[in-house]
Amino acid sequence: MKKIVVTALIMCSLVVSGYRKPESYTIDAHMNATNHNNKGLMYMQEAWWYPAIQEFKMAISLNPDTQASAVFYNNLGECYMKIGYADMAQDCFERAVKLYSLNLKFFQNLADCYDALDIVSTKINQTYENDNPFNYIMRGLLLEKQGDLQDAITILDEFVAKEPDLIITPAVKGYIQKLVKKVY
Repeated sequence: MKKIVVTALIMCSLVVSGYRKPESYTIDAHMNATNHNNKGLMYMQEAWWYPAIQEFKMAISLNPDTQASAVFYNNLGECYMKIGYADMAQDCFERAVKLYSLNLKFFQNLADCYDALDIVSTKINQTYENDNPFNYIMRGLLLEKQGDLQDAITILDEFVAKEPDLIITPAVKGYIQKLVKKVY
């Protein structure tokens, strides 16, 4: 008798509870990638580098080759730089710049990485190989790393004159102003 009552109560609770099996499950890789990136940023704030690195790698694997993954690569590169792996950071920063070249911070991080690897002179020479406007940004930042602030200002100013309508141009103008304050 007890078994029948318990079974009846369970059946009634299932019917009354309103539980319905979802018709379909959707997995949003972009949203999951963003969540992993945010977790990685939280780990970075706590200086937990290994978990942060793993979160950024998961974010990249969920959402490769997009503008958002450029941010993920940049964050991963920053982690590598913090723990002293500039050679691994170089690949991350170069991918970030390749995926989205309109963020000055990506270029600055790449220049810092080149400076840590002591390959600034080599990379300056490579910026003269073609007339890509973004080479002007890189050249200017690398000249600054060498201590040649006046040439850095001149090169960055040339970029601003050649590409006044790019999204990155106002950031470059602000950076030029900071350099001018250092010089004068």
